[in-house]
Parts: sequence; C-alpha cells; structure tokens
Amino acid sequence: MLVVSTISKRFPGAAEPILRQVNFTINAGERVGLTGPNGCGKTTLLRIIMGDIAPDGGSVRFNPPDLRIGYLAQGLEAPGDTPLVDVLWPHAALLRQAEAEVERLAHAVAAANNSQAEASSRESKALMQAYSDALDRLEYASRQVDSGEGERVLAGLSLDHLALDTPVGALSGGQKTRLGLAALLLSDPHLLILDEPTNHLDVTALEWLEGWLAAFSGGALIVSHDRTFLDETVNRVVAIDDRTHTARVFEGNYSHYVSVVRSEQDKQWALWRDQQVEIARLQSDMRQTMARAVSKENATNNDQQRRYAKKVAKRAKAKETRLKRYLESDDRVEKPTVGWNLKLDFGDLPTTGQDVVFLDDLTIGYDPGVPLLRDLNLVLRAGERIAVLGPNGHGKSTLLKTIVGDVPPLAGRVRIGASVQIGYLAQQQEILNPASNALDVILSEAPMSHTDARSFLHYFLFGGDDVFSPVARLSYGERARLMLAVLVARGANLLVLDEPINHLDVPSREKFEQALAAFQGSVLAVVHDRYFVDQFATTVWHIEHGTLTEDIREPLLA
Repeated sequence: MLVVSTISKRFPGAAEPILRQVNFTINAGERVGLTGPNGCGKTTLLRIIMGDIAPDGGSVRFNPPDLRIGYLAQGLEAPGDTPLVDVLWPHAALLRQAEAEVERLAHAVAAANNSQAEASSRESKALMQAYSDALDRLEYASRQVDSGEGERVLAGLSLDHLALDTPVGALSGGQKTRLGLAALLLSDPHLLILDEPTNHLDVTALEWLEGWLAAFSGGALIVSHDRTFLDETVNRVVAIDDRTHTARVFEGNYSHYVSVVRSEQDKQWALWRDQQVEIARLQSDMRQTMARAVSKENATNNDQQRRYAKKVAKRAKAKETRLKRYLESDDRVEKPTVGWNLKLDFGDLPTTGQDVVFLDDLTIGYDPGVPLLRDLNLVLRAGERIAVLGPNGHGKSTLLKTIVGDVPPLAGRVRIGASVQIGYLAQQQEILNPASNALDVILSEAPMSHTDARSFLHYFLFGGDDVFSPVARLSYGERARLMLAVLVARGANLLVLDEPINHLDVPSREKFEQALAAFQGSVLAVVHDRYFVDQFATTVWHIEHGTLTEDIREPLLA
C-alpha cells in the first residue's frame, strides 16, 4: 500500500539532514509504529508522505495510486463556526444541497404537471432526468451520513453527547482531537496515517480505538508515545535515530523493539569494555617494551647490547603501529552513546505532615443542581502517588482544580496540610505566558543567575538560543517540559498534574517516571497512559458517573 524509498530531507540552514535514506513499506493489515524522540523528524516524514513538503531525495509510492488516505494531524484545522456534522461527514453539505435541489425540482415537476400550457416532451424529459439525478445524489449522501457507523465511532470516542450542529469553536482541545479522529475513521480510508492519535483519549476510548484498529482491514502508520497503545496495536516499528537521522525497521510490537535495542546496547557496552581492556593491555605492553629498550640503550656501552636495545625499540615501534591500526580499524567498537534526555532533580523539599490533603464531605462541579461528584471524604498522605482515571467529562480535571483552589467547592471543603507547597500543571498549559520565553519563565520562579538558569534549562532539553523562543512558538512537548521545569524551580512537595505527559516522547516519559519514583513528595495526577500508571501509582481514584472508587496497588517503580 505504501512504499517509502530512500527519503532524505535537510532544511535550509541546518547543519545536518533531519532524515537520511529512510526506507520502509506498509501492506494491507499491517500496523506500523513510527517512533523516535521529539524533533527527530517523525512529523516531517508524515508531511513528506502526504505530499505537503518535498523530500530532497527518494520517493513515496502508493499502491494503488488512488489509495484513500486518512491523515490525522496533531491539531484539527477547521473554522470555529463549522458545525460538527460538516467535519464528520463532508458529504453533509452535499446532502443539504441535494435535499434543496430535490425539493426545487419536485416543485418544478408539479408545476409543469399542473400547467395549463402543455410542456414540450424534451423539456419534460430533461426535468424528470434532473429530478432523478438529484434523488440519486440525495440517496448517496444519505448513505454516507446515516450509515450507523457514525453513532458507533462517536460513542467510542465519547462525542455522542454533542449535538451535530455544535460549532467546532465550542469544543475543548481534547474534543477537537477526538473529533478529527472520528472524522478520519468515518472517511472509509484504505491507509491510516495517525500523528499522536491517543492525545486526550481516556482509557475507555483508547481501548475502543485499539479494537477498531484490530478490525481495520487496511494499513496504518502510527506516531504515538503511548507504549501500551503501541504494544496493543502495531506489529512493526520504524525507529528514527536522532543522531544518525536514519531509520531501522523492527518486527514485532513496541516492547519487542525495546527489548532488541536494549540487548544490542548491552552487547555493545560489553564489547566496548572488552576492547578498552585490550587497548590498555596493548598500551602497557608497548610502554614496557619501549622502556626496556631505552634502559638497555642508556645502561651499556657494549655494541652487542646496543644492537639488542635497537631490536627491542623496533619491537616497541611495531607494537605502537599495531595499537594504532587497532584503534583505526573498522572493527573497533564505538562507545555507546547516552542520549541527551530530560533530567529532573527535585532537590531537597520542605517536609510535610503525614496527611497532605483532606477532602471533607466535598461536592464539586459547576451547577449545584447537577454536581459532578458529591460527599467525598478522602485523604492524600505524604509520599502517596495517586492516579486519577476515568472517562473524559466526568470530573477528573474539576477535582484537581477544586483541590488547588481554582474552582470553589459546591459543598464541603478541601484542607491542605501544614508546609504543603503545591505545584500545579494544568492540562491546557495555561500557566505559561505566551509572550514570555523559557529563560524569563525560570528567572521569575527562582533566584538564579542567567548562567545558572540556562544550565538548569539545559536539563530540560532547552539548549542554545532555544531559551529565548517565545512560549507561543514552542511545541506542545516543549511547553510540557518547560512546565515541569517550573514545578522543579518552585520546590513543590505536592505535584498536582493534569495530563502531565500528553506531549512528551517516550524517553522523556521514562525520565519523568524515574523522577517521580525518586520524588519524596506526594503526587496527584490525571493520566490516561496505562503504562505510566502501572509504573508509578500507589493508589488509583477511578471517577465515573458521579462515583469515585479507590484502589490501592503496588507500583512497578517502587
């Protein structure tokens, strides 16, 4: 279905190409995961495949050429006044036109039949044919809109409660993402190209999408940082290396890919260490032989001993040449490279009491007549790491906003323990000033010099002039990293996180998981990444249909 052949791309002014000689294929029924750190060229490759930008070399071929492609970009691009029905079914506009035309022609036919003046046979036939064609168009458009698949897709993505005349501008960011995905799935594609389809999907919707993809007969190319989702969906992984800018193809799911790469790295480390031992042995042997030659040369006036010393020196020179050739050999093992990944060090935190947050008969929501949750009596304890799960729209974010004080309770109260300093990471990234930049943001949060602030930001992958880029121009992943930096700079001992890893790549997610494992404070996080939950959560609060249930568990990263 898709053949990507030796694709290369370098942007003007860039020292290195972003893609170099990328090759892979996708056949019907195959699910291919495209992975790599943020900025390695995944979205660039998707845009090349879609024809939005031209490669410097190589080609993209579809088979057949008229293949229907469903492409999901990271953001839904539709005017704010566009009704949902027109996004979900582009044929809906055609349906309205067909209905209007049928009605107009029906009136025309009736008028002609009732006319006292007899119409010509040719005019009558033309009118009836136009009416018949309009009915055919109406029937086709109706099938597209009323197939029944729409109801299943909208329900699976938790959009079935929205009226079809709702304008796109009235939707949240997460709803827009799910709307774009729903429209794509309803377009009857042969090949799916999905860029971050799991963002803003709750666990129920994720599992529904996994089932939909399992039954999909076409091919799919999926960019996602959700490791469980990739494990459940893909049967091949194309991994882009951000150092070499090339791509390798691995058979199997994401976990198998990770296993193969780690095994190769372990083997390379072992070979490199053995090589270092051999290099040290050759160097020591060479130095000892040269020292013996010099000693013999200086210790005697005997011609025979001098000749012997020269022979020893010659052997030392031969060993030096051997070492040089060994170091220059193509078989020499390179030291494995440790990637520049997100580094989080929360440092020394203010100590808190045993109980950090108390929910006393708490009722939350926006309408007293229709609360989202009522009569909550819960305690978040020191060191506890709570994951808040549940379908979208059932009150998870509202609970967090109520705890941090952004939304007042409808009844009851939230009590915060002594010495608790809350670090709140909002889902929509609204805590960042779009006109500011990373350096100014950190300097406003902590008493640092410019040099220390830049060094601090380097741990969060902001290097060079990146620290001066306005927040408005940062990618979602860059904004997420900057917000994590803000929490660290504030010295929070209670992290309240609303979708903290939505736009982080896998290496950054793993580093964040490790940081949370070492974090001595408490964590309350709304998150839909099942792998992440399994790694860090000591407790799960599951919210659905006005009920909160609590589940104590043992995290993998204990």
